[in-house]
Amino acid sequence: MDFTDEQITRYSRHILLPEVGGKGQKKIAKSRILIVGAGGLGSPAALYLAAAGVGTIGIIDSDVVDLSNLQRQVIHHTRDLARSKVLSAKEKIQALNPDVTVVMHEDRLTSRNALELIRGYDLVLDGADNFPTKFLCNDACYFADKPLVHGAILRFEGRVTTIIPGKSACYRCVFKNPPPPGLVASCQEAGVLGVLAGIIGTIQATEALKLVLGVGRPLTDRLLDFDARRTAFREIKTKKNPNCPLCGEHPTITELFDHEPETCAAKS
Repeated sequence: MDFTDEQITRYSRHILLPEVGGKGQKKIAKSRILIVGAGGLGSPAALYLAAAGVGTIGIIDSDVVDLSNLQRQVIHHTRDLARSKVLSAKEKIQALNPDVTVVMHEDRLTSRNALELIRGYDLVLDGADNFPTKFLCNDACYFADKPLVHGAILRFEGRVTTIIPGKSACYRCVFKNPPPPGLVASCQEAGVLGVLAGIIGTIQATEALKLVLGVGRPLTDRLLDFDARRTAFREIKTKKNPNCPLCGEHPTITELFDHEPETCAAKS
């Protein structure tokens, strides 16, 4: 593919980077990234991936915009209240960069649709706000052999890690199962600093672009924790667990299933 003069100008700051250049920008333009959730994490990630020129961005979310979302879900505006989140997100992405194709999936991610959906993309960005969906993202990406960039936020703390199926620790290597309902408070119950979603979501977008370009060191086998109160990052090393029920030596999870729905959110 050849870039137009307008595209060369739009992406000039990328093209100037030796690690990107014209070839790297073409990789970005050909990439297909699925964002699970058009909320706090998915909003900044979608905007920056669109600005970067990602060719196709898929967004799956079954929710509508609520007034309480606007404190952190920056892709949505006041005029979008009660509108579909994926439609709202699509409009903002295409207003920012008409080069981007946005595929709307107005649905919940479930064990019935996850594999077919994820197989159509190069990688997945997890912006879900509940544990069952996060575990489902992990399992589906493992079976589909697609990289996953996990993110989570709660109160003043956030976390990011990148998972390469078969090569790095998966989510279940560290957290075997979702916590019992009610054990961990949700953002609705405990609150979350709105700007934190921007920090974590943007780091997720950074990881996604690194994977597309094949540059740098991804956050594999590492959990990057951020404490906004102290403005401090902490890196926790992880490793593949031979007893992991999904990717271990004797797996007990051999197909997708849905964990019981609950409202526990984010920081996991």
